[in-house]
Amino acid sequence: MSPLQDPISRPRPRRRAAYAAIAAGAVLVAGALPSAAALAGPTAPLTSSSTPTSASLTPSAAADVSLAAVPADDWLHTDGSTIVDAAGDEVWLTGANWFGFNASERVFHGLWSGNLEAITRSTAERGINIVRVPVSTELLLEWRDGETVASPNVNTFVNPELVGMDNKEIFDHWLSLCERYGLKVMIDLHSATADNSGHVYPLWTHGGFTVEDFYAGWEWFAQEYADDDTIVAADLKNEPHGSQSEALRAKWDGSSDADNWRYVAEQAAARILAINPHLLILVEGVQVYPKASKTWADRGLDDFHNTWWGGNLRGAADHPVDLGAHQDQLVYSPHDYGPLVSAQPWFEGDDWDRASLEAEVWDPNWLYLWKQETAPLLVGEWGGFLDGGKNEKWMRALRDMMVDHRISHTFWCINPNSGDTGGLLNHDWTTWDEAKYDLLEPALWKEGGKFVSLDHQVPLGGVGSTTGQSLGDLYGDGGTTPVPDTQAPTVPGTPSATDVTSSGVTLTWGASTDDRGVTAYDVYRNDATGATKVATTSTPSATLTGLSPATTYSFTVRARDAAGNVSPASGARTVTTSAGPVTPTGQCAVTSSTNGWSTGYTGTVKVTSTRSTPRNGWTLTFSLPAGQQVTNGWSGTFSQSGTTVTVVNAPWNGTLAPGASVEVGFTANGTGAGPSGFALDGQACTSA
Repeated sequence: MSPLQDPISRPRPRRRAAYAAIAAGAVLVAGALPSAAALAGPTAPLTSSSTPTSASLTPSAAADVSLAAVPADDWLHTDGSTIVDAAGDEVWLTGANWFGFNASERVFHGLWSGNLEAITRSTAERGINIVRVPVSTELLLEWRDGETVASPNVNTFVNPELVGMDNKEIFDHWLSLCERYGLKVMIDLHSATADNSGHVYPLWTHGGFTVEDFYAGWEWFAQEYADDDTIVAADLKNEPHGSQSEALRAKWDGSSDADNWRYVAEQAAARILAINPHLLILVEGVQVYPKASKTWADRGLDDFHNTWWGGNLRGAADHPVDLGAHQDQLVYSPHDYGPLVSAQPWFEGDDWDRASLEAEVWDPNWLYLWKQETAPLLVGEWGGFLDGGKNEKWMRALRDMMVDHRISHTFWCINPNSGDTGGLLNHDWTTWDEAKYDLLEPALWKEGGKFVSLDHQVPLGGVGSTTGQSLGDLYGDGGTTPVPDTQAPTVPGTPSATDVTSSGVTLTWGASTDDRGVTAYDVYRNDATGATKVATTSTPSATLTGLSPATTYSFTVRARDAAGNVSPASGARTVTTSAGPVTPTGQCAVTSSTNGWSTGYTGTVKVTSTRSTPRNGWTLTFSLPAGQQVTNGWSGTFSQSGTTVTVVNAPWNGTLAPGASVEVGFTANGTGAGPSGFALDGQACTSA
């Protein structure tokens, strides 16, 4: 892939443009409804073959049925890379975002047109089991101090039950609706200020709000809702960001610096968990992270790994978030978007697919945390327009990956007024965009044909729901006795082999099926001593590397599901690798020397080309002992991967005639032996 360009060189347009669509702050009442033209957008009936049969989003006929809070324990925690309930049973958070409380309106967007209960009920009936609600530090502190919006932007003709409620009372009323319909809630601190563009500012401080205000807002929130297990998760800060060239940016390292997001997140989490130790704590990433040998003091574009705002969690490998005794409440939460939000380099051309995105973007930035069982992931924002092209291709690729790995997620968004993504609802805030919902629906938690709530008593969609079930329904006895999945996947097809080289092969096989879904395939190498697992993949294909030349191997494949049921082995495929190339020697000669001090040294390497033809451009490689790192170099362009150092000629010394020499130098930290294992243009050199 080409070097990453700064994906956000100007304020991100998505939600800024969306919020700008609603500039009027007046309360909408009967006789002042938006015109059809003002709310024009594609419409579709609520009904579909896989969704509730309500004709439209109207308040529930059961709205007068009181469902008192049940003294159940719906709190969640983590186990490895899985989120589990109090009984230790796996849960899958599959939700969506609904913004507005974070914006200047300080209340859900859409209540100027749609009915709060109808939207909430249909959201649950259609399988969304958690709603991520953006708020601001400013809003939380206002509520703490008793400062509410007495007349929020609500159409009371459509929402007569909200007459006389201020914005906090509407929020609390909505929580009771969530309990009625089996929904859980995640609070996302989206910005410091209650501002329709507040999310574009890189840090958790802005507009006079300090880091102590940030902490205080979270402390008030944790105390206010400490006994309400409708709210199960806290996303500490939306999309900390800032590029390599910006003076104000969020970084991730081991320091206690004011701009170190990891440190600030740990401090906020400690204060929240001291009040409510049961909340899941979601920590997003940053935007950039220094490459090997680079530091946060560097400023070059190529000095950093650059990705989406909040999507860079590379730093968690070097500096993991530490929640102490509450480590099992930690969930990492990246965001990921498609080319209609920003034309990232990995979307260039047409040869990218799920495999390339997973290997080159998701794995190194955040998916490794799940694969290494460091912690669970929840992709807090993803979604976009269905363009029939690259954006839709990306959405399906990410969806399929999350389904295969059962990665939790919250889709962006329910709101149709999100500028560069659109939403699940049409612009009437009543009907659903059925095509977009059809894309999302396979990624919503469903077992036995019914969507699964995160509540142990209330089915998703409410009491009497025909589309949902509760955790108690699924696991039995309030989640203490799981309904077992004992059916193994079917046998995979016998692998076929392509792209056989001296060191690798690509295997492809017929996919297995399973009553609850295949989650992975394991590839085994078979020999006289037994079977050794050599690869795991979520798709029916794997590329194996590191094989020996001119060697015969036998491979089989087994499929497994989320319950750990494993299929019988596939038929065996025998593969013989090709003979490896003979590496010529004697084409170059090297002398080297070092001059050291207590913590490092200067190295000089002189290489002479001994072949009979000129070299027009050259590449020198050598090895350093483990722990040594090149800190500077001259007479060439230096890079280092692990213990291997690569030097490419400078513009002025690229031509080497037969018998000619070139000398390069470098400084390195570390002590001990100097460089060794020299090669010029891939051919081993003799050393004097």
